[in-house]
Amino acid sequence: MNMGRFEDTEIKFLKGIGEARAKLLASELEISDFRGLLEYYPFRYADRSRFYRIAELQGEMPMVQIRGHFVSFLTEGEGARQRLRGIFTDGERMMEAVWFAGVRKIREMYRMGVEYVLFGRPAIYAGGWQMAHPEIERFDPANPPSGLQGIYSLTEVMRKRGLSQRVLQTAVRHLLAHPRFGEVAETLPQAIVERYHFPPLAQTYVSLHFPEDADLLRRARERMKFEELFYLELQILRYSRRRSRALRGHVFSTIGEYFNRYYSECIPFELTGAQKRVLREIRADMRTGRQMNRLLQGDVGSGKTMVAFMSMLMSVDNGYQSCLMAPTEILAGQHYETIRGWADAIGLRTALLTGSTGVRARREIHEGLSDGSIHIIIGTHALLEEKVMFQNLGLAVIDEQHRFGVAQRARMWSKGVIPPHVLVMTATPIPRTLAMTLYGDLDVSVIDELPPGRKPIETWLRYDTSRMEVDRHIWRQLREGRQIYIVYPLIRENEKLDLRSLEEGLQRVRETFSGVEVSFVHGQMKPAEKEYQMQKFVEGKSRIMVATTVIEVGVNVPNATVMVIENAERFGLSQLHQLRGRVGRGADRSWCILMTKENIASPTRKRLNIMTQTTDGFLVSEADLKLRGPGDMEGTQQSGIAFNLRIANLATDGQIVQLARDTAEDVLAGNPVITGGVAEADSLRSTPLPLDDAGLRILASELSRRFEHEIDWSVIS
Repeated sequence: MNMGRFEDTEIKFLKGIGEARAKLLASELEISDFRGLLEYYPFRYADRSRFYRIAELQGEMPMVQIRGHFVSFLTEGEGARQRLRGIFTDGERMMEAVWFAGVRKIREMYRMGVEYVLFGRPAIYAGGWQMAHPEIERFDPANPPSGLQGIYSLTEVMRKRGLSQRVLQTAVRHLLAHPRFGEVAETLPQAIVERYHFPPLAQTYVSLHFPEDADLLRRARERMKFEELFYLELQILRYSRRRSRALRGHVFSTIGEYFNRYYSECIPFELTGAQKRVLREIRADMRTGRQMNRLLQGDVGSGKTMVAFMSMLMSVDNGYQSCLMAPTEILAGQHYETIRGWADAIGLRTALLTGSTGVRARREIHEGLSDGSIHIIIGTHALLEEKVMFQNLGLAVIDEQHRFGVAQRARMWSKGVIPPHVLVMTATPIPRTLAMTLYGDLDVSVIDELPPGRKPIETWLRYDTSRMEVDRHIWRQLREGRQIYIVYPLIRENEKLDLRSLEEGLQRVRETFSGVEVSFVHGQMKPAEKEYQMQKFVEGKSRIMVATTVIEVGVNVPNATVMVIENAERFGLSQLHQLRGRVGRGADRSWCILMTKENIASPTRKRLNIMTQTTDGFLVSEADLKLRGPGDMEGTQQSGIAFNLRIANLATDGQIVQLARDTAEDVLAGNPVITGGVAEADSLRSTPLPLDDAGLRILASELSRRFEHEIDWSVIS
């Protein structure tokens, strides 16, 4: 056997594993060594100190254990459909244990009249309680089950091949009892362990797998969550600092004529405190001589476009051009109309470049960009074409950040000898600590204040039985001259999902609202047809827009006051919030109506009710993250940093995320060698945390192990 580091020992050498099970663990769980098994934590814990009576079972319950005996067994079905039913009693009531695999072997293992302990998750089936594939052990009065027991995630292949919970638990016990287990190398510098009074690593592993009590389990989980997040945040900060040092930026030293004249004479409203704060942050970035790379978060209607325009004025005042890139032609066109009106007032030349721009106009735009006569250009991906050359691009604004990744932003950098400052905007609000993690190469600014006087959007949850009420409401708005969105989750009928399709919906809308012009768009339409239909609605020629989620981003129609979302239960909360933001853009009262079936599950109804309780995008986002996790969010891989978190949860561990980031800042401030440069504190709160040589070696080893192949450094070369 290999006598290297204990953790690196191949898993096949562990008692009870061997070659066959080692291959199974490698193929199913990617566990190939002792470390892999130590870090394969239980995903939940069951309280084995209590026995339940069948009469006590109710609703949705966790894993429970029941003591009793079998009174009968019945095998049903043939071949692959064969199943075994065992009737189990606790002496008062009966329930059913059922198995859908390994029927013959299981039937031979258990006897009627013998006292067993059933352990599993109970569920109602055919009016009675049932437990599918329960763990079963013979009851031993001298040694009854007790304490907290970890439950590991197993694949179906593992179950079929006999690698059960009990086998895995036994393997972990053998590992923790191994003569060399005490050699496990620490993965955190001692200075950090002492600062937060963390338990040693070996003790942490024991408490995670076989906790003696809830307090030891809590402390162990906190340590490992912190450790994962600390190394993630440390790598992100190293990445960000290397990028900032590697990339020079234009120095915008002046706030000049255009900015001051527009601010004092032309701005149509008073900026909010949040807008002013963000402009100060952007201004500070642009003076440093390093490339700004900033994410601007703001809910729908918070005034991100105005902030972007005034940032462009800073660029013009210092002799540079600016561009704004949007994901769709319609959104680019709307940005152009808005910004052109503002720019015309102070004598700046603007232009619009999209895939639809004609050859002659395109040639004139190319000339205007190369000779510097165009100050501000708005466009789509067409701005990334090689033929588009700027005289001196100083600022690139990218709208809807999640539609453009790191590589596309890097292509924009190549438009000049010195890369432009980059401001990316998103109307998908996410908590600040999470944003700093998801978008590791970006600093984060937040507009968390809406302009005064905006009327909040009323959100209703309505069932299909209230269809007539909703139709009457739509008719009232149509008579007042307003426009309506109706969104469906599908294009065509799907047999597996009993959803109202777009095609059915379009037919019903035309019948119900006869005489009203209707537009319709979906993702499978040809771009030209889609643009035509959307433009009809934007111009008011059609009064109702029937669509799929392609309108989530890219349409600004102030006259639209009602958003109806069919089968709302099929959408995530953040997506519902984005769709809701399509209305309420004018001065009129607006509504978002969530349509669903009456018989939806209780968790689904609770989730949809969140939408009726708040219009705050950050609150909605936090709820969505807790329900779905960050892995389902659009844009989670845009940073170029891969997440491989085994125990921490970015959605629910916000406090630990912040602590981990603060600690990473302190470590970098006290140990400049880690970034290969001069020590820099990211904020006034950084408290340098110098490490000894042993601590630095631990950091170097862990960073290399965890992130060697997980960052694409080419984007900053």
